[in-house]
Amino acid sequence: MHATVLSMFSSANLPVWAYPLLFGVALIAGTVDAIAGGGGLITLPALLSLGLPPSLVFGTNKLQAVFGSGSAAWNFTRRGAVDLRECGLGFGLTVLGALAGTYTTVRILDQHFLNLIIPWLLAAIVLYMIFRPQLGETSRHHRLERPAFYVIFGLGLGFYDGFFGPGAGSFWIIAFITVLGHDFVRASAHARVMNFASNLASFVLFAALGKVLWLPGLVMGAGQLIGGRLGSHLAMNRGARFVRPIFLLMASLVALKLIYASLSHHP
Repeated sequence: MHATVLSMFSSANLPVWAYPLLFGVALIAGTVDAIAGGGGLITLPALLSLGLPPSLVFGTNKLQAVFGSGSAAWNFTRRGAVDLRECGLGFGLTVLGALAGTYTTVRILDQHFLNLIIPWLLAAIVLYMIFRPQLGETSRHHRLERPAFYVIFGLGLGFYDGFFGPGAGSFWIIAFITVLGHDFVRASAHARVMNFASNLASFVLFAALGKVLWLPGLVMGAGQLIGGRLGSHLAMNRGARFVRPIFLLMASLVALKLIYASLSHHP
């Protein structure tokens, strides 16, 4: 048991300079992710660029993301942007969806269909929101009752985050705005809670399967803790007019990156 734990901490074989780099990357990603989603667009390439095996990158990424989404969710909740009692059903269903998605990706590892479909869907939604500039500026009437909303999006986006991941936070923000009528700040706040649920569930399963590098993940987690708090603080203080352009930028970058990857057949 002791040898197994030791190997998990030492198996990365990373140079010393890589750890402050990963800390800084995670700090930036956590800040951006707390505001608008898309932090995985920053952390995943950073981990892959260090030559880490893809089979371990996704688990390690989930470990560090737990810290960022948890930190942001806590800060949003503490400042009154989230009512956790309303999120219980969604949290539980998102956990179930993420566990199913993570198990599927570990066993199947065939994401070709999602590689083709998801970026174009995300790009279409971004264009729709660009041409609806008032959407998300203020809260609106919800179009679906919360139980039905969380059954659909908790299971669906939880599975997506566990199976594939990029853009999950952006999809949550879009869903909270267009379906539940939240403004951008409340949507970002609730998205962090749901992201925390899926990140935690995926991490637990990856860890149980030995697919996590702990030392890089914990170093990044420290950066994410600070970034999540900083990003949620900025979102709360600056409001929807600050969050909207950052969200549109990050969602566009995620869509473009995924479109490029699908066309060039690169991960």
